[in-house]
Amino acid sequence: MITQVRGRLVEKSPTEVVVDCNGVGYLLHISLNTFSSLPSDENVVLYTHLSIREDAHTLFGFINKTEREIFKLLISVSGVGPSIARTMLSSMTSEEIQNAIASENVPLIQSVKGIGIKTAQRVIVDLKDKILKTFNIDEISVRTSNTNRDEALSALEVLGFQRKQSDKIITAVLKENPDASVEKIIKLALKNL
Repeated sequence: MITQVRGRLVEKSPTEVVVDCNGVGYLLHISLNTFSSLPSDENVVLYTHLSIREDAHTLFGFINKTEREIFKLLISVSGVGPSIARTMLSSMTSEEIQNAIASENVPLIQSVKGIGIKTAQRVIVDLKDKILKTFNIDEISVRTSNTNRDEALSALEVLGFQRKQSDKIITAVLKENPDASVEKIIKLALKNL
């Protein structure tokens, strides 16, 4: 199994790259996130996954091991093939996928082209525990889709507070006041920042 390719970037497009490794050119299928993270110089290291089917051997390339791990978890779900997994990794970052699965955000997962409601639910059922365990995500810190929360977080960022610190404090505020308005969340968070 080919697990990593290191070499000179010969060709690059948003969906695939060719990496020359000592005279052998490897065609790697990539996500948009990997494409946008590719270094500007010619030398690259991509972590890979070789997908073997009856009619094709396809090599997928990833900018980091986390993205590759998410890809492997996604293709382990019935109904999610390598192309859908790649589309998902192109639509969202690895972190967004982890959070969407951990917070059971069916509409977000379903928003990916090629994923219906049943597949989105299956992704969550099959992967939630694995995501929480593998990436050590604390279930309490998993965000529920709350627009007031997101607006308050954005406002605090604009005011110059760090996102991570603000996020923790907003989570604590919402635990005590789950129905708080944006203004109330910001005021209570500012007292604790």
